Amino acid sequence: MAEGKKTVHLVGIGVTHSIAYSMHNHIASSLNLPWTFHSTECPTLDDLLALAKSPSTAGLVVTMPYKTTVLAHVDEVDEVATAIGACNNIYYKPGALDANSSTEPRRLCASNTDWLGVKGCLLEKTHEVPRLSGDRPLTGLVVGAGGASRAALYALATHLRCTTVYILNRDEQEVADLERDCRLLLSPPTIVHVTSLAQAQALATPHYIVGTVPDFAPQSEAEKTVATALRDFLSRPEKGVLLDMCFKPRRTRTIQLAERLGWSCVEGTHVIGYQIETQWRLWAGEELAAKLDNKGAWDVLLKAADESKAINFEVAAEE
Repeated sequence: MAEGKKTVHLVGIGVTHSIAYSMHNHIASSLNLPWTFHSTECPTLDDLLALAKSPSTAGLVVTMPYKTTVLAHVDEVDEVATAIGACNNIYYKPGALDANSSTEPRRLCASNTDWLGVKGCLLEKTHEVPRLSGDRPLTGLVVGAGGASRAALYALATHLRCTTVYILNRDEQEVADLERDCRLLLSPPTIVHVTSLAQAQALATPHYIVGTVPDFAPQSEAEKTVATALRDFLSRPEKGVLLDMCFKPRRTRTIQLAERLGWSCVEGTHVIGYQIETQWRLWAGEELAAKLDNKGAWDVLLKAADESKAINFEVAAEE
């Protein structure tokens, strides 16, 4: 797998602002691999699959809108992607020998490493919030109900002791689908779809909040309800940790609001860094990944984030 020139791609729609290419290229160089990383627009799922089946492709990072739809089109879905119900990483396994002793095409395998990014980011700031200490069950809140929300829910429920997770989302059916998928978890949390300010006001303050939606000002009544309920949770005396997985811009409206109201916040660029080792273990194998320059990769990532004009721009904060 490590021989010859290959490419790794971030695939989805609207991916040209990615800051990950320099980090992944640094990693390939540090492992002496002739691989290059590209941000590749895939207008359709067929475009993604064609790239995935190319012999020169060594791996894919899958983003919106294909994190859930791609699962039905790969050869194998690993346990993590199955439990989460979404894929953000495609890697390969060698094909088996057929009856004629010919090697079958390599197998496309789906995994999910987004949850590692969510977990890492939330734990990055947890020590700053005294009420998160101890082993008692905690409460989480996820804004959105798409592919990224599934990884957030998995991290919260399986690794961060959240027995209840609130969902703020404009579409009721998306939440129903999310609740259905989370039943695959070993210990599924109680899902509460928060649909009104009055309902939010009757609920306890969450310890962790994860935003998984683009940074757009609310337009519809449903979107305004989400924003109002979120503000209510953030405005309370109890504070926790907030991660906004969106990083275009880096300082989203949600992060600006949460910081102003006293929450410990982590920007979405850090989600990329906490996935590095597992992603490259899947793509390049255990032996090579063990030599990965993790600190150097983080340094390159953060430098790229600081220098990117595509994500460093101002948006009007919510008043």
